[in-house]
Amino acid sequence: MRKILVVNYSQTGQLTRIVDAILGPLQNDTSVQIDFHTIEPEVAFPFPWSFFSFFQVMPESVYMTPIALTNEPNALEEFSQYDLIILSYQVWFLSPSLPISSFLQSSFAKKVFKNTPVMTVIGCRGMWLIAQDKVKALLEKLQAPLVDNIVLTDDCGAGFSFLATPLWMLSGKKKSVSWIPRAGVSDDDIAHSERFGLALKFRLNQDKKPINSSMMQGLQAVKINEKMIISEKIGHRSFKAWGKILKCLGPQNSLRRHVGLCFYFTFLFILIITIVPVNALIIKIFSPLFRNKISKQKAYYAQPSGEK
Repeated sequence: MRKILVVNYSQTGQLTRIVDAILGPLQNDTSVQIDFHTIEPEVAFPFPWSFFSFFQVMPESVYMTPIALTNEPNALEEFSQYDLIILSYQVWFLSPSLPISSFLQSSFAKKVFKNTPVMTVIGCRGMWLIAQDKVKALLEKLQAPLVDNIVLTDDCGAGFSFLATPLWMLSGKKKSVSWIPRAGVSDDDIAHSERFGLALKFRLNQDKKPINSSMMQGLQAVKINEKMIISEKIGHRSFKAWGKILKCLGPQNSLRRHVGLCFYFTFLFILIITIVPVNALIIKIFSPLFRNKISKQKAYYAQPSGEK
């Protein structure tokens, strides 16, 4: 019998819906056993977030500082070797969500993931490249080969998602303002994720050989927005710099970090109304001159599943 482990942490439930849609074709397959492990932080993160609580976790998210999880350390002891691990995660501040990065640094992740192929599943606003690079590095430390990556992004577009996604996080409503499109991955995109499950089912039933290559090529598993590559790199450098400052000022919810966040909000507002549009204009003007370099970057970030 083929065995799959699904590791998941979803605040809004959207990521769980995506994973369920992917696994749909396998639910009645008696030759496949699916085990689920839902990550639970010892101190639960709120949803919806308050404004300050959301930004309080930025430094720890960016630097992937481990937090305590309630179902450590014995929850996975009964789990044996798997044919595939499906790791689904959200993106927080251009990094894997703090519960996910903490889990991947845990002692029992080292046991379960070692020499086991991994397929990552991401549901996010649209900026996920740096986060996936961080996950790749964590998987390398676990000696777990990445064989596939599936990414579903918000349906409202890169521009509107700057407003739609934060409003969703702060209000708990996907459409809290009438003139802003609905946040989140569309229902059609989630339903269409069944195609990934069909490909996975075919591969699992094809033979008993270990999974050592992509199963999702040709299924448009990821889509790279070339305009976001530089923006993500600039944003990540900013998060790292301010994250270091805020960590030095004090722990979460301390007065000094609150004061530091006030300065950061001012910086972030100026960045969004000045640097972001200027950067977009520069990319539009000069991208034809760097077509080959951009193509190589897109090919790198699209691996292992590919855009087509």
